[in-house]
Amino acid sequence: MNSLDAEAARAELLTCCTARRWADAVIAGRPYADPAALRAASAAALAAQDWAGIEEALAAHPRIGDRVGGQDREAAWSRAEQSGVDGAADGLRDALAAGNRAYEERFGHVFLICATGLGGEEMLAALRARLRNDPGTERAVVRQELAKIVELRLGRLLDGEGTEGDGRSA
Repeated sequence: MNSLDAEAARAELLTCCTARRWADAVIAGRPYADPAALRAASAAALAAQDWAGIEEALAAHPRIGDRVGGQDREAAWSRAEQSGVDGAADGLRDALAAGNRAYEERFGHVFLICATGLGGEEMLAALRARLRNDPGTERAVVRQELAKIVELRLGRLLDGEGTEGDGRSA
């Protein structure tokens, strides 16, 4: 990350989170002494995002249960993160689709959950539980879930998953 020019660094970071002000803040903090410093800067920049920045990030996330197409890194990561829905019965997929619609009608944005390691039933239970949240509480939960996703994706980026090179340095 330190050795990339600003545009290349921005392109790499935007695969982790599409909030442009987040990416710009992370880039502005370079050089980073180590991956922990980069992660800390990422977390701070994400926490500083206004709701418009969070919505910008949300717009890039597919609905839970949707089959993500595309061959780019972000699409591959989304497919892997949602693999707990792979092979789900039609009833579960239908329930997720109905839950997604209800959530979007209530809150005005996609239901976001850090799906890594979760099964489809767990995601559906979380979706249904979060539908009972008031908007302020739900915004706080969305921020927490987005932070988890960004942390995981940044780790993948640093590990070189889906990138050229060994990815071992900040």
